[in-house]
Amino acid sequence: MPRITKKEVIDLKAVLVIWGVKDDILKKLPIEGHWVYGEYDFISILDFDKSGELEEFKEKLRHLIGDEKFKVYSVKYGAKNKTDPMMSQMVSQLK
Repeated sequence: MPRITKKEVIDLKAVLVIWGVKDDILKKLPIEGHWVYGEYDFISILDFDKSGELEEFKEKLRHLIGDEKFKVYSVKYGAKNKTDPMMSQMVSQLK
């Protein structure tokens, strides 16, 4: 049986909503999404491999559009056990 070294988050999905931002700023966003007119100006579904990537993205967004103009809602976390590679190889050879 492989030894579990740590749990790491993979497959993190989130919904981004932005409001109160001018169209010329929205065009500069490094993501794909949908322009919505009403309570929000822009909505997007984001995919990240690690939760640290989400934090980095939010920091970049703060610099681009400001702190009080967006919200990121995490909607799905997937976790996977990270195993020792040598143990995984040994287990696969036993099968």
